Amino acid sequence: MSYEFDVTVIGGGPGGYAAAVLAGRAGKKTCLVENGQLGGTCLNVGCIPTKVMVKTAELLEQFRRAPSFSIGGSGDAFVDMDALQKRKKAVTGQLVGGVRALLKGAGVTVINGKAEFADPHTVRVDGGKTVTSEYFIIATGSETVIPRSVVYDEGCRMMTSTELLDIRTVPQSLAVLGGGVIGIEFAYVFSQFGCKVTVLEMAEEILPMVDAEVAAMARRRLEKDGVDFCLGAKVTRIRKDAVVYERNGETHELPARSVLMSLGRRPRVQELGAENIGLTLERGAIACDEHLVSSLPNIYVVGDANGKAMLAHTAFKEAEIAVANICGGGETMRYDRIPSCIYMSPEIASVGLTEAQAREQYGDGIRVGRFPLYANGKSLVEGDTDGLIKVIVEPELGEILGVHLYGVHTTEMIALAASAMEAEASAEELVHTVFPHPTVSESLGEAFHAAWNGSAIHNVS
Repeated sequence: MSYEFDVTVIGGGPGGYAAAVLAGRAGKKTCLVENGQLGGTCLNVGCIPTKVMVKTAELLEQFRRAPSFSIGGSGDAFVDMDALQKRKKAVTGQLVGGVRALLKGAGVTVINGKAEFADPHTVRVDGGKTVTSEYFIIATGSETVIPRSVVYDEGCRMMTSTELLDIRTVPQSLAVLGGGVIGIEFAYVFSQFGCKVTVLEMAEEILPMVDAEVAAMARRRLEKDGVDFCLGAKVTRIRKDAVVYERNGETHELPARSVLMSLGRRPRVQELGAENIGLTLERGAIACDEHLVSSLPNIYVVGDANGKAMLAHTAFKEAEIAVANICGGGETMRYDRIPSCIYMSPEIASVGLTEAQAREQYGDGIRVGRFPLYANGKSLVEGDTDGLIKVIVEPELGEILGVHLYGVHTTEMIALAASAMEAEASAEELVHTVFPHPTVSESLGEAFHAAWNGSAIHNVS
């Protein structure tokens, strides 16, 4: 059959625009359908604008610590929210413009509107225009979860991360519902901005996806910086000036002028008409195999829409694999070596198994190497020695099972660990790697010394 396009991508976020660019460059006649802004959540209301705020928070923190770096006369620092919003807009605008240029350079036809499947090879855009395509790549992203179990009183100031990113006045108090990545990053930012922040989390520790030892260290640092935590708390109601929650069988109220809803995200696939054409859904996501192929052989799924690992860099890699397979390849996606990062001060970065997961899979014989950053020269120079480098190693062959970093610059370091795992390098090979000095990264070598040889060089314990 003859189709209007070879490849049509639905969604213009990281997975979508990357897939469209790659398909266009591969010589495929390509279309991208996007209902909102190019760049999706990540560029417009997620990763990038959040990190703009994190950078301002970091500078505020450093400014207040200027006397410890022998700098005098600094005075009081505060955040100019109007100026911050302008900078955020400039950064995101430049990146979105770059995406537009990439799509144009690859010859991609961009259509604005909402796509809904009419059949496996046809979508209707906003109920009018139809687009036919041999292949489709679904990349519709995700949206904030708003739990129905919570009662929302009229006039309550409940926001998602999208609304919080746009505020022009720092609230006096902020209740953060959820101690996951989004909640903790915003807790860090607004506590540095001078807001009284309280995090309410149902679990008994924050950041459940992070190694428990690292998560506990991060919570203690945030507490030291003024953030309060209410763990084991189930929120039941959001009032105009308070949050009602249950804890240990008792009902409590937390006064709060503003509330951030950050209890997670879910795939945005509800309006695609997926079920009408026979696409299989699993736990609210569109199911696909390791080749990113859905239950229909001409439809691929990348990014948050497949619900597998909801990170922008995962979507980028899935886009590469989906397009390669459309072009005749047989590539598969692996999810056990994807790094994750949390942007606060200090930073958290990890890849692979946590210690608890490794013990469950490999037993108690695993080797765990730790190196505290108070023993690292560069961390001391940076003025922040809170942190830990932790590696988990299989005992016989030295396979690297997990790497967990908490400290300054660690989000820039985790790619080294991820690439070592991808190359199937052993702990012994990392021990023999020469790390530059003075850097925080040399602590990674020290941790592998501790795991493989029984002790680090520069740590007495």
